[in-house]
Amino acid sequence: MAQEQFGIPKAKTDSMDTELGRLVVEQRLATQQEVEHCLSVQTDLTRQGKETTLAGVLVREGMVTDRQISRVKTSIEASRSQQIPGYVILEKIGSGAMATVFKARQVSLDRIVAIKVLPKRLSENAEYVQRFYKEGKAAAQLNHPNIVQAIDVGEAGGYHYFVMEYVEGHTLGDELAAGKVFPESDALRIAIQIGRALEHAHDRGFIHRDVKPKNIMITREGQAKLADMGLARETADLEAAQAEAGKAYGTPYYISPEQIRGELHIDFRADIYALGATLYHAVTGRVPFQAPTPAAVMHKHLKEALTPPDHVNTSLSAGVGEVVEVMMAKDRSHRYSSTSDMLMDLEATAAGQAPLQARKQLDAGALRGLTTEAQSASEGPPTERLARGGSRNLTLFLVLLGVGLAVSVLFNLLLIIVLVSS
Repeated sequence: MAQEQFGIPKAKTDSMDTELGRLVVEQRLATQQEVEHCLSVQTDLTRQGKETTLAGVLVREGMVTDRQISRVKTSIEASRSQQIPGYVILEKIGSGAMATVFKARQVSLDRIVAIKVLPKRLSENAEYVQRFYKEGKAAAQLNHPNIVQAIDVGEAGGYHYFVMEYVEGHTLGDELAAGKVFPESDALRIAIQIGRALEHAHDRGFIHRDVKPKNIMITREGQAKLADMGLARETADLEAAQAEAGKAYGTPYYISPEQIRGELHIDFRADIYALGATLYHAVTGRVPFQAPTPAAVMHKHLKEALTPPDHVNTSLSAGVGEVVEVMMAKDRSHRYSSTSDMLMDLEATAAGQAPLQARKQLDAGALRGLTTEAQSASEGPPTERLARGGSRNLTLFLVLLGVGLAVSVLFNLLLIIVLVSS
């Protein structure tokens, strides 16, 4: 909104007041009429020799609060330091080690977007910049209702930026951090939506590699969207895989064993593991493995048997426990053989039906337990359920064998009685 729209000459309002007035209206903190009233009050005070700012008048007149003004000023400072052609930065909405995220308005289409900006100090690091652009390129090839949509990527004034869909809502991580334990039905609904997003990415040759609650956005309507493709890469990108070999990319609480080991060939099953760990956290209220340090947590992912989620939260169905155990098998060859198989089981469990694909894997694990020596936690299915399955099968076999022997003995006794009688 231009200064003239406020009805006062440019000379009587400095640039900060002009921008502040515009943003207050754009962010719907006050109406245009209310801002114009405050500008008139400011002008009168100035004529009386009482220098004041528009911000001060807005607060004094009760139009906005000090806190709201503080946020608007932060937005103005951010906008001035990081001007991006075609976009008007409205406010800072998040920050991390790799980037700062702003809420902005795309001028050409008059829509609200989110802009991730790489910090100046990282812009000189070729690896960070390369990964940043790869995120944009990867996300641009994915178009799915459960994936945050990429819009633009570029550089301006020495800053590298990535423009994406703005999601009004919060993250799954926000709710879990507040101590929420999700009902089974709600957790499965979210997992199914993210599973569909992963299926879309996997079918196009991309793996996310950092699925976790903080990267799952929940809209006000309850729709789940997978965000932050910052670690995503093409499965067939051998050059990138070789460059990353030996490095543990991912988040300790949800990272797959093969990522911890820094294996060369990471595929879709790493995402299945991470989604399983996320689902585990959602339905139990705690992460699968807890320890004082990230290194200790990762060691547990590698070596410690998983306590099934239905043992932690006994209100859960056995189906959820079976699905999560297969998703989080330490040996990826014992996980789901496709994202589609995983989705079939998640949807079946949500409908109150048996997760047949998981049971195939668990039965195969039980058979391996009967025919091979006990495997170490890092080599085979570590779950208690597989051990219980093998024990149950062996018990059943012995019972059937005993019944068979008893029937045989009974039959022979009857035969002897008949012969003696004759």
